Amino acid sequence: MKDLTQRFGTLYHPVKAFVVYKKDTADKFIYVEGYDMDKNGCPINAHPLSRRETAQLASALDTSDELNCKFLKPSGLLPKKVLYLNPGHDGSAIWYTSAQKTSLFFVESLGIPNGETFVPPLLWKATKNTLYIYAMDTDKEINEQTVLYQAPFFNLYNDGRVCMGTVKVDIKADCHLEDFMQWWEQYFFNSYFSHLIGNTSPVKGNIIQLWQKLIGSTKPFPVKSLLKNGLTIKNILS
Repeated sequence: MKDLTQRFGTLYHPVKAFVVYKKDTADKFIYVEGYDMDKNGCPINAHPLSRRETAQLASALDTSDELNCKFLKPSGLLPKKVLYLNPGHDGSAIWYTSAQKTSLFFVESLGIPNGETFVPPLLWKATKNTLYIYAMDTDKEINEQTVLYQAPFFNLYNDGRVCMGTVKVDIKADCHLEDFMQWWEQYFFNSYFSHLIGNTSPVKGNIIQLWQKLIGSTKPFPVKSLLKNGLTIKNILS
């Protein structure tokens, strides 16, 4: 018989066990009991979890420092379209996309066909859970004084925040900056536009008629139809 234990790698031995008790009441009170382990791996010495043991447990489970180091960290050089970066667990990024041709999707009740169309230059601001989007009339010489316009889309609040509806946003805590921006752009453009929030058109004229004319057209988005929202890029830096 050969001794194969050397191939097993590092062995781990049980040293502590925890049992969590919860009241079956509205306040959902939690009580944690700790157990030491004897040399045979059996739980002994049941006792209420001490403060020291609680701190040790929290330290062992907390990987936030490691994850925070990765969240919004660029994979290489900072992408040119990034205008502002606030790294950290609750961090945010601001970036822009130039006027582009993309696919848009609409619920049937709007009477707008799904299809490809041109959209104006857009300014994006996002955290792990929230997206704001604004329009610009140009993507040249962007600075803090660049004037922002209401994004010409449905499902937007007056402050630019996007109502994601049933879209399941799943931005990981270790998401790199490039993936972060790509995910948010995909979440937005791959969702279905369904309604105006507040029943106020974000463009001059009728927004439904505007997109009915633009879908499938080769014409660039008419930036003259955009409405100013009273903000500049400086106003949204945080």
